[in-house]
Amino acid sequence: MRIIVGISGASGVVMGYEILKALRTADVETHLVVTEAAAQTLSFETDLRMEDLTSLASFTHDCRNMAASIASGSFLTDGMIVMPCSMKTLAGIVSGYADNLLLRAADVCLKEGRKLVLVPRETPLSLVHLRNLKTAAESGCAIVPPMLTFYGGSDTVEKQITHIVGKVLSQFKIPFEGGFHWTGREG
Repeated sequence: MRIIVGISGASGVVMGYEILKALRTADVETHLVVTEAAAQTLSFETDLRMEDLTSLASFTHDCRNMAASIASGSFLTDGMIVMPCSMKTLAGIVSGYADNLLLRAADVCLKEGRKLVLVPRETPLSLVHLRNLKTAAESGCAIVPPMLTFYGGSDTVEKQITHIVGKVLSQFKIPFEGGFHWTGREG
């Protein structure tokens, strides 16, 4: 399996790090593209370095390189995850404004009918954000917002992130042992 991972500048860049770790564990070939804003956010929100992200990816692409393999539909992938997805990135995706490699790779996934999973990070959501999310869903994107969950013992930030990683991986039918799956209750 081959998946593109886009990390945009929204808060929650650590989720991109965690999805890369999970995909590496699942032996998935990953093609990472990180926006400049994401690199800044990484330093604001975590002690992680860019090398920590890139070391987990099979391949890393410069966000300015519009000639990268992932910019072409002839480069076959199983889809793309944008985690986190900023509202700026969302707007670019839904309008087809592909002025960087992350947006171009997402555009390629849409035009080729490949899975595109967006993990939007913003609150509160404005009407513009909601319209863009609706348009993305109508265009075929899976929208997996990092919502808090309270079942399955998700009582720490780490467990909340793990739950979202599991939800994203399930979009590609990738097994993930760290996630919680509801099995129901008797009675």
